[in-house]
Amino acid sequence: EHDSKAHLARQYPCAPLARALIVRFVPSRPANSMIKACLSELCASCCSCVLPPSSPRAADQEMASDGAITHRSVDVNGVRLHVAEAGPAGAPAALLLHGFPEVWYTWRHQMRALAAAGYRAVAPDMRGYGGSDAPPGGPDQYTALHVVGDLVALIDSLGEKQVFVVAHDWGAMIAWSLCLFRPDRVKALVALSVPFSPRSPARKPVDGLKALYGDEYYICRIQEPGAIEAEFARLGTELVLRKFFTYRTPGPLFIPKSGWGSPDDEVPLPSWITEEDIKYYAAQFDKSGFTGGLNYYRALNKTWELTSPWTGAEIKVPTKFIVGDVDLSYHVAGAHDFINKGGLKKFVPLLDDVVVMKDVGHFINEEKPEEISAHIISFIKKFD
Repeated sequence: EHDSKAHLARQYPCAPLARALIVRFVPSRPANSMIKACLSELCASCCSCVLPPSSPRAADQEMASDGAITHRSVDVNGVRLHVAEAGPAGAPAALLLHGFPEVWYTWRHQMRALAAAGYRAVAPDMRGYGGSDAPPGGPDQYTALHVVGDLVALIDSLGEKQVFVVAHDWGAMIAWSLCLFRPDRVKALVALSVPFSPRSPARKPVDGLKALYGDEYYICRIQEPGAIEAEFARLGTELVLRKFFTYRTPGPLFIPKSGWGSPDDEVPLPSWITEEDIKYYAAQFDKSGFTGGLNYYRALNKTWELTSPWTGAEIKVPTKFIVGDVDLSYHVAGAHDFINKGGLKKFVPLLDDVVVMKDVGHFINEEKPEEISAHIISFIKKFD
């Protein structure tokens, strides 16, 4: 019996409380099974080891088993965020912000690289994504001010006055806002894919995109609550993710009202993302739904209304910007010239460098993990 209990204890390396309970109180196999079932519902991070290897929560535990990545929940700004972390406590912190349709997992490569370089990597699921809360109240709860509020509270919870910020896609958009609203909390920024977009006092952003690209441009299609969710449900979560992750057309993305293809479409994956990666992402969005992430797009015009005091304001944070040359964001009307001919530098006067990576698409940190990690570390080391 003692050997059986010792085996159970070793089975739960990530849950000290679970280990203690099992060693002390579990007398029989039926009780073992019952406690496992209960524990598996307690915490998606700490107790993921009670789940089979095919489970997405077991994938989290597999990543944590080498001590590199751990998971916890943090209460901030009225919401609870799931946070993945790597690296030594007390080391300089780097806050990693994901975009759509991603979760913390998009930073798995950079987290290990940062930890090995002596940094504390902190990657939350942003509000509405993955294991984090999706606050009620609709798109108005997803303005830049709300999400930046989450991040400031998260930085406070780390016990840090300032952090490095690394951000991609929507994460980059929020990071620009964090630097605009609270530059005192950011040591330096590495922004991927999406450049700073100065506020235009003349036109709301969604209105401008609709005038430029029409109603079937993906950001415009997202605006009607429920409509794009129904289309994604028709196609299936995994296929939707495959379509996004494999999009490499250097131009605008359209989602026709007649349908974004067939549920039977076959979309092969590139070498940089695996079937297991897609299944992990799919499990996260099956759990949370897409609405939280889509609400960031639906809050664009509301953010525009609330940020009029920052019209014309500059980003006063040291910054490095990196983009792929076949990224759709690099080919938004006017973006190429804005990035390369002084517009970005005008609004980001502490812009240190712009890197345009050849033949690289939108999901740059996953497609070129080693190169992006090297860019991040070499830049933030200047400000240690």
